[in-house]
Amino acid sequence: QVQLVDTGGGLVQAGGSLRLSCAASGLSFSNYHVAWFRQAPGKERLFVAAIGRSGISTTYADSVKGRFTISRDNAKNTVYLQMNTLKPEDTAVYYCAAGGIYGSRWTAAYNYWGQGTQVIVSS
Repeated sequence: QVQLVDTGGGLVQAGGSLRLSCAASGLSFSNYHVAWFRQAPGKERLFVAAIGRSGISTTYADSVKGRFTISRDNAKNTVYLQMNTLKPEDTAVYYCAAGGIYGSRWTAAYNYWGQGTQVIVSS
């Protein structure tokens, strides 16, 4: 059974940092590209960042470029999202997703999803 578990969310003040984790099980993790998406209340789920299978290639949404860093540890079957200089507009539920297309901004490109972790940034 494939499972992605998202953790690390919480409440933080603007300018603060959080690190999200996505722990995978039940699949050959290193064979999948992984992305983070986020969804604010009443809005669509949007792409945040993606990382290639080996961890060398990364891509980011313009809104987080320079503030967020995606990384992975295939030995631990885990992907991370380091979020710095957080802003109130970063408030959302964050989801990791695994799939076969690197860097896709489309949710349909991903086969497996985590349950999400809530990030709230107060002003």
